[in-house]
Amino acid sequence: MGKILTVIAALSILVPSAWLHAKTEPVDYVSTLVGTHSKRELSTGNTYPAIVLPWGMNFWTPQTGKMGDGWTYTYSADKIRGFKQTHQPSPWMNDYGQFAIMPVTGKAVFNQDERASWFSHKAEKATPYYYRAYLADHDVVTEITPTEARLCSVSHFLKMTALLS
Repeated sequence: MGKILTVIAALSILVPSAWLHAKTEPVDYVSTLVGTHSKRELSTGNTYPAIVLPWGMNFWTPQTGKMGDGWTYTYSADKIRGFKQTHQPSPWMNDYGQFAIMPVTGKAVFNQDERASWFSHKAEKATPYYYRAYLADHDVVTEITPTEARLCSVSHFLKMTALLS
């Protein structure tokens, strides 16, 4: 009985201290995918998962819609066409000065329909300060985080990693 009480006492000290070390900020509860299930006929937010710092110079977002369409990202889409630098405040106001980058394998592909890659929301993480997605057609994991005026992006080319290992 004494050993059980000792174990319970030790756990009551260790478990709360582990919770204290894992800092959770309010921003960690934000999902930028909320409000992205929109279409022209019915809108449920008209938002896109912006990856940006407060007062940041550039907004970055995964792009599922066609360039110039206005609907940059819709939750029902299953292909990412690129990662877009945007100034777009709403789908009703189109964008200006936009461009997209896309990690691909093989030869360079500039046509957004040809380079698009299937993705799943199960392998997607979207917060205001970080975005990650697995691009299945290219076997690439892309991570994006913003700076005040730039983008910090890393793409993990999984086939290449396996070949080099």
